[in-house]
Amino acid sequence: MAKAIAKKKKSKSSKKTAKLKIQPLRWLRRWALRAAMAVAVVFLALILLFSVVNPPLTHTIWAEQRRLGEVDRMWVPLEEIAPVLARSVVAAEDAQFCRHWGFDARALQAAIEAGGSRGGSTISQQVVKNVFLWQGRSWPRKVLETLLTPAVELVWSKRRILEVYLNVAEMDEGVFGAEAAARKYFGVGPDQLSARQAALIAAVLPNPKERSARKPSSYVQRRARQIQDGAATIRADGRADCFED
Repeated sequence: MAKAIAKKKKSKSSKKTAKLKIQPLRWLRRWALRAAMAVAVVFLALILLFSVVNPPLTHTIWAEQRRLGEVDRMWVPLEEIAPVLARSVVAAEDAQFCRHWGFDARALQAAIEAGGSRGGSTISQQVVKNVFLWQGRSWPRKVLETLLTPAVELVWSKRRILEVYLNVAEMDEGVFGAEAAARKYFGVGPDQLSARQAALIAAVLPNPKERSARKPSSYVQRRARQIQDGAATIRADGRADCFED
């Protein structure tokens, strides 16, 4: 009888110990879930807000401002940007922009086959990275980018995505957006850019700190010619229809 009582007490004691071990894990899971939901709500609110309100600042612009002391940028609506620049940027960065929902499987496969020497990110992914996240190749950023890109594609129009990109992308060191780039490189407004000038700006985008549209290297000049042809092609075959009037 005494042994049975002892066993019963021992069993109850072990159950209490197990509960004490399980409860902190449940508490951590509960709060981790709440934190994830809170982050999701914040991101969703920002996506909805920036569908109609221009992002006032991005992490990249803020970081460059701290590093350089000042940056050059001025927001302009897509209507005040030469259509040939929009087409040139799409031809250079994401030729299937109008035909995908945020990710381009073919571009990603080409990037993998190239061993990472070329990027596979779409313009939509770059907008998510520039507006909501930070630069770099960390896994947390890539996971967030992958989760947020479809949400942006769902809420924003293609015109809005491209408009934001053309205003937040770095186009020279400390120079952000089409207006600042057009004025610095060629002394004109973004609505006055020629096809050649637009192609040169687009050719700089992958590496704006080392490439220049004002004094283009032989590679940049060659790349600009390809982009100029590509811009004409996507206009002719309908791949610019989603962002053109």
